Amino acid sequence: MQETYRPFYSHQLGHDVEMLVFGDWGYPIVVFPTSRGRYYEAKDFKLVESVQWFIENKKIKLYCIDSVDAHTWYAKHLHPAERVQNHMRYDAMISQELVPMLQRECSVDKIGVAGCSFGGYQALNFAFRHPDQVAYLFAMGAAYDMRQFMDGYYDENFYYNNPPDYMPNAQNDHFYQMNIVLGTAEHDFCKPSTLQMSDILNHKGIRHWLDIRPGSHDWPVWRDMFPHYLSQI
Repeated sequence: MQETYRPFYSHQLGHDVEMLVFGDWGYPIVVFPTSRGRYYEAKDFKLVESVQWFIENKKIKLYCIDSVDAHTWYAKHLHPAERVQNHMRYDAMISQELVPMLQRECSVDKIGVAGCSFGGYQALNFAFRHPDQVAYLFAMGAAYDMRQFMDGYYDENFYYNNPPDYMPNAQNDHFYQMNIVLGTAEHDFCKPSTLQMSDILNHKGIRHWLDIRPGSHDWPVWRDMFPHYLSQI
């Protein structure tokens, strides 16, 4: 399985972004790490290994991107408004720098995004903020309401990065073209948030797969989910 370390400079963030790429050809899937996770996390926890067949058979190409959580949602030393603004710079890096790179490299119009736990929030929020760029969304074991990170603060920027708030009012034809999987487990503490998001999508008539499996909030469940989801592409 080909593995390449691919850092690149982000003008949006003003520093290098580290990334591991698995495979040399295939449909591009961006994998976001969990809370404060790094670009090598999916490899270390064998999420990449769970989909090795798809990579080696050139079905997919995985782009495991770094996070900037220490400067965004988890940056307790910053004012909540600044945390959200930093997250929006990260979002702009993905949308304006990483996605165009993948579109050129893989000859696609849209990409796939995936993530476990906090990475699932990152994947879903990016997909719903930029539905014209995303064809596949695989969110596993995620919670989607970010109010817990805001110390009671609320502004417009936060609204547009908190999916339970903005999605009921969001309108975009691309939502109805997207292939969406919301995965959770019976004993996952994030299950209520996943059910809430599924209800929001149902009310909007947005087709998706709500997948509830045995287990809890942990990597073995997500390693079981991910290859199954990729097989749907």
